[in-house]
Amino acid sequence: MATDESPNRPRVERHGAMFIQHRRHSPRVAETAYVAPTAVVCGDVVIGPHSRVLFGAVVTAEGGPVEIGANCVIMENAVVRGVPGHRVRLGDHVLVGPHAHLTGCVVEGGTRIATGAVVFTGALLGVGAEVDFHAVVHVNTVLPDGTSVPMGWFAGGDPAELVPPGDHDRIRALMGPLDYPGTVFGIGDTATPFPDMARRYARGLALHRYDRILPTEQHPELLAVDTRSEATASTAAATTTTEPADPADPTRRRPAPEVVRSDRL
Repeated sequence: MATDESPNRPRVERHGAMFIQHRRHSPRVAETAYVAPTAVVCGDVVIGPHSRVLFGAVVTAEGGPVEIGANCVIMENAVVRGVPGHRVRLGDHVLVGPHAHLTGCVVEGGTRIATGAVVFTGALLGVGAEVDFHAVVHVNTVLPDGTSVPMGWFAGGDPAELVPPGDHDRIRALMGPLDYPGTVFGIGDTATPFPDMARRYARGLALHRYDRILPTEQHPELLAVDTRSEATASTAAATTTTEPADPADPTRRRPAPEVVRSDRL
């Protein structure tokens, strides 16, 4: 009998972690998951079996749900944020490094996002992709299966073009059509973009005033049943990411086109 199947297995303790009800949604956490003291889990968040959310990490559903699969690790001080119109979905076996920041993106299974990396709204990372230290995947970018964004590089476009950090002109040219202001803040051309962004963002966050911090005695009520066996969880990435794309669901994995590296043009 596997260790996790033992009837004497102790219940995972979550004392010190902060669970918050937001927009009338409370987090749901698999019994075999671990959420560290000082971590924050807010709103419509599901944390799958055997996953770990470490010290200082923030997982928050601010208008878009967050789903974390099995055997994922969200390391210290990382931020994972769902936003209106853009949920976050992490497949199984995803590593999110310290101080990484993920917003409104889909990350398929078997993926590593290293320390300080940023994955922006609307991005899709294919199976086995890797985003190295302090690299950036810009809004609405599709990173094909197995693609690695080198340390400090920029990935933008569909399919992603990989650009070294010193090529500012090419980075700026790629950023324009991807529409960062419209995707993230819902604004078009405006004479005052930064004040408009700040006002819209502040309005969107206003519902936090109605949040409720869930007391420790209610934490057991957040437990979600681990419905998958260890064998199922370990193979889930392969079985869930090879299905055909569904045009009705843009977050489903699309075919992996060839990636373009600007330094090889």
